[in-house]
Amino acid sequence: MDGQKWSLGLISLAFLFIACSSAELLIQQVTRGRGTEINSSYSLEANLGVTRVLRDERPSSKIVTIAGYSVIKERHEPYESSVLKLLVTNVNVDLKLFVHNPKQHKYLAVTDGAVKRFNAAKKEWGFGQLISLATFQNTNQGYIVQDTCSFGAEILIVKPAEQQEKVTFISNPPNNVFTWKILRFSSLEDKFYYSDDFLVGDRYWRLGFNPKGDGEGRPHALPIYLYAQGFRPNAVATNTWGAVNLRLKNQRSSNHRQLYSAAWYPIRSDYGVGVNNIIMMKDLKDTSKGYLVNDAIIFEAEIVKVSVTNIVPV
Repeated sequence: MDGQKWSLGLISLAFLFIACSSAELLIQQVTRGRGTEINSSYSLEANLGVTRVLRDERPSSKIVTIAGYSVIKERHEPYESSVLKLLVTNVNVDLKLFVHNPKQHKYLAVTDGAVKRFNAAKKEWGFGQLISLATFQNTNQGYIVQDTCSFGAEILIVKPAEQQEKVTFISNPPNNVFTWKILRFSSLEDKFYYSDDFLVGDRYWRLGFNPKGDGEGRPHALPIYLYAQGFRPNAVATNTWGAVNLRLKNQRSSNHRQLYSAAWYPIRSDYGVGVNNIIMMKDLKDTSKGYLVNDAIIFEAEIVKVSVTNIVPV
């Protein structure tokens, strides 16, 4: 059989596979078999589900360099590298195999994206063709330089997750209405004021506003914002979904000014969501309208939906 028809792969001149022996998985370098020849530079190629791409980073698990390729290239006998031992008897592996291209200072990475299960019954995994001999032995391609070539492996052990982060959305959670009455409104300074913290779900919240206005609403409108604060003890600290009805209460009727707001609140506590114009200042200061009574206003936050995150078994 014409040696030029052979290809490097699982069954090739130099290739890594994983073998299982009692309590150890041995990563070895072997050669066997044949494949089909493909003429390609392999800058990016997919063949029968196998993806090949040149990358800068060296393989992380194993590198084998053969100085003197011409000595062995005519013989179809295996070379077994020193072993890399993994102290497990049964394992799932995400496997990538590599051929060094020193001319381009890159590594040809070959993978099929499938998780391989190594055990006593299945000791070898690989690809039918790592790289064609025509490409590999072509000196213009750059895989063999000064009769030296290198191969590698990258082995990521895939361990099934034992826990999952589960996000649940709770409608109308307990204690979800918070009322904040601000006295002596006319004497307040031009700065942000904040309510006490209140707990809804796994997180503390608070209201904030500037009596002189904020953003595009300044100085003609009154703003109101909801802020997510810290977490209750033993809570999972993650982004929190908060849907809220923000109200400026009418103290003489049910004609409240209300805004619905819903957003993901980040873990940090300086992020506010709301509106910069819950009411125009001229309407607020018109005492006949019922929003400013005895120099006091009343804000209300009704959190209608909140997310709660727990760590639970899979």
